[in-house]
Amino acid sequence: MKKRTYSCGLDAAVDVVGGKWKALILWALHDEPRRFGELRRMLSDISEKMLIQQLREMETCGLVHREVYHQVPPKVEYSLTELGQSLNTALLPLGEWGDKHMETIEAIPRD
Repeated sequence: MKKRTYSCGLDAAVDVVGGKWKALILWALHDEPRRFGELRRMLSDISEKMLIQQLREMETCGLVHREVYHQVPPKVEYSLTELGQSLNTALLPLGEWGDKHMETIEAIPRD
């Protein structure tokens, strides 16, 4: 696999959290570990396939830890790693900005 070179810190951060779902998954995991079904219910617009893909990518990047409990029925929980928690903290001001300007953003015409 080719190593990526970034032009700045923002470039690196956007590469890790890019797309619609990763930041929302980070937020869903901010306070406690969650099972797949819980995440699916919290992010109702995401497809099962997309949630699986995003969680795998986030696990590969070191943002999410996947814990498998060997029991019947099988149980898997997802939680944030230290890296994931620090990214979530960095995204908090962005979420606050979005809350503050949500009405303006919603009024923007879209195709």
